[in-house]
Amino acid sequence: MAEEEEKTNIFDVESAASLVKDLRKSFGSGKTKSYEWRVQQLKSIIKMIDENEEDIVEALRLDLSKPQLESFVSEISMTKSACGVALKELKHWMKPEKAKTSITTFPSSAEIVSEPLGVVLIISAWNYPFLLSLDPVIGAIAAGNAVVLKPSEISPATSSLLAKFVEKYLDSSAIRVVEGAVPETSALLEQKWDKILYTGNGRVGRIVMAAAAKHLTPVILELGGKSPVVVDSNINLKVATRRIVAGKWGCNNGQACIAPDYIITTESNAPKLIDAFKCTLEEFFGKDPLESKDLSRVVNSNHFARLEKLLDEDKVSGKIVLGGQRDKTHLKIAPTILLDVPEDSLIMNEEIFGPLLPIVTVDKVEDSFDIIRSRSKPLAAYLFTNDKKLEKEFVSSISAGGMLINDTVLHLAVNTLPFGGVGESGTGSYHGKFSFDAFSHKKGVLYRSFLGDASARYPPYTPRKQSLLRALLNGDIFGVIRALIGWSKGPTRIENKNN
Repeated sequence: MAEEEEKTNIFDVESAASLVKDLRKSFGSGKTKSYEWRVQQLKSIIKMIDENEEDIVEALRLDLSKPQLESFVSEISMTKSACGVALKELKHWMKPEKAKTSITTFPSSAEIVSEPLGVVLIISAWNYPFLLSLDPVIGAIAAGNAVVLKPSEISPATSSLLAKFVEKYLDSSAIRVVEGAVPETSALLEQKWDKILYTGNGRVGRIVMAAAAKHLTPVILELGGKSPVVVDSNINLKVATRRIVAGKWGCNNGQACIAPDYIITTESNAPKLIDAFKCTLEEFFGKDPLESKDLSRVVNSNHFARLEKLLDEDKVSGKIVLGGQRDKTHLKIAPTILLDVPEDSLIMNEEIFGPLLPIVTVDKVEDSFDIIRSRSKPLAAYLFTNDKKLEKEFVSSISAGGMLINDTVLHLAVNTLPFGGVGESGTGSYHGKFSFDAFSHKKGVLYRSFLGDASARYPPYTPRKQSLLRALLNGDIFGVIRALIGWSKGPTRIENKNN
């Protein structure tokens, strides 16, 4: 009996196909396109958060040992903010945009209509399991789509919480959560979707893109990479290190796609920078950071082993200048700074995604640009400087998903900026209006009446019609007038002999 029940609960390709069929039927009814439905769902998300904040914080603690304040600031508050922006701006976003027309279609008017894509799939990440699940869902709902959310199985408490509360608070005929691991994700990827958004690593990103290609499904890939921090000399090192520490260890203990991955500074500035880090880290996390309640743990034993491998490589283990303590039982690694690790080391060739931070030194700060450009384009790039010329050169010569000058990670919270990668750090973007656009098709519509039907566009194509059409298409107003009054410029052309 138990075996039969287990079989019925298996989510396979057939189950996924049935789910998509049901959602397409719901979308086809037109319910998700209405302004009222979208608003109701967005308000329900806010209600869900308000009524269950303690449960959300507890799920994040179970999954990642996230400090309560960090859970509120970076997951709960940002999710509610995304909902608030969508509710405030939705009418404006849905309104057709007027577009200019040309003389060739005169008289006419035109507009760009935003229409929902249909049924979309969102595969979220484990490091910010609440925010990165619901933030894109908010955009998909605002755009009027039916949605399937696949939370990460690596954060099981939050995944279970989302499955429970989404079903309770939102319209389950159009918004569903599918829990599970690789088999369930694979079953979902076998289906035809109207768009897929995946947040995670490049390896899985390639699998998602390959699956989407079978159905010509467009994708948004929010990946990661090695986000650099260039630190100039003659800056306020106390403020700079506080902001770097907040963006590295204060954001899920380095387990964030936009966390600083490595620092580049001059050889002469490195000792002063390391001293500033020592003071800041002790101020924030105490003399024994493994005992700090303000640091998240490493998500699981596999990731802990991966980070140990980076630290224990022969050419790296002797480069630790600060930290390095570990507690395997509680999956804790102290904030760790390394100086001048070799370029060919694992830690300099893999996204770290943890509490380790290498410092690379150069002769002059401008040399840092060549190091960054020699690597894959990062999701984020940071610069600390008072030099406006250096700042301008950094913005113009470094390609990255996003940038921030004199701080880290805060650009994520600005809803008027697109958030997304470039090259191997991802494709496509979302946040704010960009989320609405990401899940919408921009449909161009031209309106004409039965008036102004010019015979020049129809056969037979006489020389006079040809002159008129040429002038129209070239935007030559005087040529149009000449063609209309029958006056030809210059010597008579050969074709006029047959006129």
